[in-house]
Amino acid sequence: MGEHSVLVELDDPAAVHRLRAAALAAGIAREVVAGWRTLLLTGDGSPGQLAGQVEQLGTVTAAAVSGRHHEVPVHYDGEDLSAVAAACGLSEQDVVRLHSGATYVVVLLGFSRGFPYLAGLPQELSLPRRATPRTRVPAGSVGIALDQCGIYPMASPGGWQLLGHTEHPVFDEQREPPNLFDIGDTVHFFQVG
Repeated sequence: MGEHSVLVELDDPAAVHRLRAAALAAGIAREVVAGWRTLLLTGDGSPGQLAGQVEQLGTVTAAAVSGRHHEVPVHYDGEDLSAVAAACGLSEQDVVRLHSGATYVVVLLGFSRGFPYLAGLPQELSLPRRATPRTRVPAGSVGIALDQCGIYPMASPGGWQLLGHTEHPVFDEQREPPNLFDIGDTVHFFQVG
């Protein structure tokens, strides 16, 4: 991945976070960028040197990622809630119970400012993105797609299945830092309203 970078492909988001935490703790790279199942490391040496350092971290990647924990209130009134329930062969109450019963980990931030990609969606709720994306998804919408969950920080186009919404501000450019979540944070949703 260039003269000074290495892209590491891993099995799952948890492995990405363990390796990210180990690389940051060891100080082996100037920049460490997490993806869903990849980690991009940029250092000062050659890619071969950096890859060797990453391989040495393999024995220390069992460390747990520690971040802040967030409790996020959700109104489960999303436009796709009934369609998700039908597609999964569940009742709407079961969808809410499964979604709010899980603990999610912030894997990465992207798509739009502060959009958290969350791992931990129960397998029973795994569905593809909508066949036709919406041109406008309201800010605060809580959606799912494939094995991911996310919260739209601002109104934007989007194709995720919408389960509900939160009034919990995910991104605020007046706040320091502006992102509510950071990589490695955990999130639990709870039903309100």
